[in-house]
Amino acid sequence: MIARVRLDLRLPKEFDYRIPPELDGQIDVGSRVKVPFGTREALGCVVALVDSSPRQDLRPILRAVGGASLLTPKVLELARWVADYYCCPLELALKSALPEAVRREQAGWKHQLWVRARPRTGDPPKLTPRQIEIWQVIQEWREMPLSQLLRIAQTTPDTIRRLEDRGLVTIQSQVSERDPYGQEELVATQPLELNPEQAAALASITAAHDPHRPPPVFLLHGVTGSGKTEVYLQAIAQTLRQDRGAIVLVPEISLTPQTVERFKARFQASEWRTLVAVLHSQLSAGERHDEWHKIRQGRARIVIGPRSAVFAPVDPLGLIIVDEEHEHSYKQEEAPRYHARDVAVVRGRQEGAVVVLGSATPSLESYYNARRGKYRLLELPARIDDRRLPVVRVVDLRLAQRKEKGPAIFSAPLLEAMRQRLERREQTMLFLNRRGYATSLQCPRCGYVAGCPNCSLSLTYHRQVQQLRCHLCGYAAPAPQACPQTGCANPAIRFSGLGTEKVETSLAKLLPQARITRMDSDTLKRKDDYRRILSEFRVGKIDILVGTQMIAKGLHFPNVTLVGIVYADLGLHLPDFRAGERTFQLLTQVAGRAGRGDVEGEVFIQAFTPFHPAIQYARRHDYVGFYEQEIEFRAQLNYPPVVRFAILTLEGRNEEKVSFSAGYLKKQLDQRLAGWKDLAVSEAAPAPLLRAESYYRYQILIRCPAMGRLSRELAALVTSIALPEDIRLTVDVDPVNLM
Repeated sequence: MIARVRLDLRLPKEFDYRIPPELDGQIDVGSRVKVPFGTREALGCVVALVDSSPRQDLRPILRAVGGASLLTPKVLELARWVADYYCCPLELALKSALPEAVRREQAGWKHQLWVRARPRTGDPPKLTPRQIEIWQVIQEWREMPLSQLLRIAQTTPDTIRRLEDRGLVTIQSQVSERDPYGQEELVATQPLELNPEQAAALASITAAHDPHRPPPVFLLHGVTGSGKTEVYLQAIAQTLRQDRGAIVLVPEISLTPQTVERFKARFQASEWRTLVAVLHSQLSAGERHDEWHKIRQGRARIVIGPRSAVFAPVDPLGLIIVDEEHEHSYKQEEAPRYHARDVAVVRGRQEGAVVVLGSATPSLESYYNARRGKYRLLELPARIDDRRLPVVRVVDLRLAQRKEKGPAIFSAPLLEAMRQRLERREQTMLFLNRRGYATSLQCPRCGYVAGCPNCSLSLTYHRQVQQLRCHLCGYAAPAPQACPQTGCANPAIRFSGLGTEKVETSLAKLLPQARITRMDSDTLKRKDDYRRILSEFRVGKIDILVGTQMIAKGLHFPNVTLVGIVYADLGLHLPDFRAGERTFQLLTQVAGRAGRGDVEGEVFIQAFTPFHPAIQYARRHDYVGFYEQEIEFRAQLNYPPVVRFAILTLEGRNEEKVSFSAGYLKKQLDQRLAGWKDLAVSEAAPAPLLRAESYYRYQILIRCPAMGRLSRELAALVTSIALPEDIRLTVDVDPVNLM
């Protein structure tokens, strides 16, 4: 038998190797292997088993890595699709499907010494009083890790060895699994009674598990607080009853702990005793290794995680849930540039699994597909328990600034509303999607603006650490006390704009009695900071929570009755056709954090452009109205989802060379794609963000009605085009970020 191997090297081909007799039965499709390659050894993945090869002098596989086959044939098929559609090498797609902790040659299992009490036979040996105390602890536990026994009994390994010599215990090494949530004690929950809309949605999802026909893709459009998660939980329960597993995708790691708690509380203490596994990048390598193997061995049947969890080896797979499906974090920004939502749809089709896309503000792509009949639309138009959506008030900051005779962070109505919540012991969330203290440092005398030396961006001032920082490349420098421009040295240098740090500082002066906490990537330094802050907020130790978009979605706090959006139109004027859609989604999601308990919520949206459609439709909680207007705009200008996009980006440190290469690439595209119908190729042009991380960037945008054939053509172009060695070409299919 011959194994066809894809090496972990940037090589656009597969290599055949002979399976030696000693490895017979150990090698299968999906196995990790070590093979000779030239004068060295290399790791790879078996992608096929064949009977013959064009080469006769095949070298043998050296050894199998990781025991049994790691990639299921279905996940391997999915990785091939990702590589073909997103124009990337197969080995990169395979690396996304297999975490690094699993790909390693050495086994990643943790071995630990365990102490077990042995059955008593004959007369008990004579023990010292101290040995009797330790023996009583062991008898109570029956078995436990040696390290834990030493800690509880406050003893030494030599003392335990003496008990072993007397035949009372055994000490053995065994694999000890690392569970990132193993120390948590959760109160078991039971299924809740569904309202008619929830019950109808669940019935549709459950009825779709039909082995005789391909399952549909559902778009679950439910307003914030409408009980989508309970529908997910009960749909998973039905899937488990059919002896199939489920994958639950969440948009960000920060949402994972809360989701894990809800799912573990429902299923770990349920009739199935189902293990819930977690996969995300903040796990240690050991935790990720052990969680992945729980899934591969079939012991964990529910997987929760961000976008990479879409490749989890759940088999058989019955249900994939993509929560907050509109989130752009589902799109990976480096190769392979896949969109987890779309990969989930493809995987569901390949494996016969039902896919549920859920959101209060669906992406225009998903809602467009639902309107055209490609997806099935399920709607939850009201909050559970007849709770009302919050009252939304829009404040014109232009008028507020005239009254204040200067920049206003908090309008008078918002400030008064916060005071009222403090008196009533209710909680407030303040949202500003910009961290730091001030967005730029300017000199009013010479016009100097502190810019990043690596990117086409101004530096953000962080007051707490007295630094100027670039939020793109991470560059940092001490904040100057005077203008650094040669010949100026003006001490009256000014910081303009604001971020969450300035909001927190200003609020502390205006409301000194309030307990205020800020939550953004600057304040979350340790692994458990996110969970700790939210726990303190949940139990009422925090009155006002100030944060960026990490507080905008998926959080449920019944005592939050006020949400303030400080500058609602920050993202409205970016050079991106999705700016209005993103603003509408963000405002609606943030507003949805208010009034989730018994008290009606109130939301203040402060904006300099209060009559923008994105703000006005968000004020009325009118998703359909926003969609109708936005899709008309997209159709007129030939933007997604009416057409499909691909962006080709050239990067290099010499702008002139990048510009020349982009022009050459445009000519090659015109020649290759000549005669294609309904295809438009833009001229090569500087990217909206010309310089990023010391690289100049030029782009070519391609519009087409369908992407499959174009992806194959672009993949062939990438491998064949001759560009200077210091110029990088990347292809982004279905991009979500045009910057």
